[in-house]
Amino acid sequence: MPTGILGWLLIGLVAGVLGKIIMPGKDPGGVIVTILLGIAGALLAFYLTPMMGYDLTHAIWWQQYLAATGGAILLLAVYRLVMAKRT
Repeated sequence: MPTGILGWLLIGLVAGVLGKIIMPGKDPGGVIVTILLGIAGALLAFYLTPMMGYDLTHAIWWQQYLAATGGAILLLAVYRLVMAKRT
């Protein structure tokens, strides 16, 4: 798990950018929204993985980034589903 505000910003930036690269499309937001998406994805991943039987607190750094990116992708997919239903 990242420690300190800089750790969360770094994992948020990387996870958000990777999430948007993996799922390209017309989504609102610039760098700040990308970082926030990544941080929210990281929080979601660190909350959900213990429920699935895997603890990320002692994981290798790339496993944490992978889980955070997966969380960001999940949030981006949910956002797109919600916005598609609104139009």
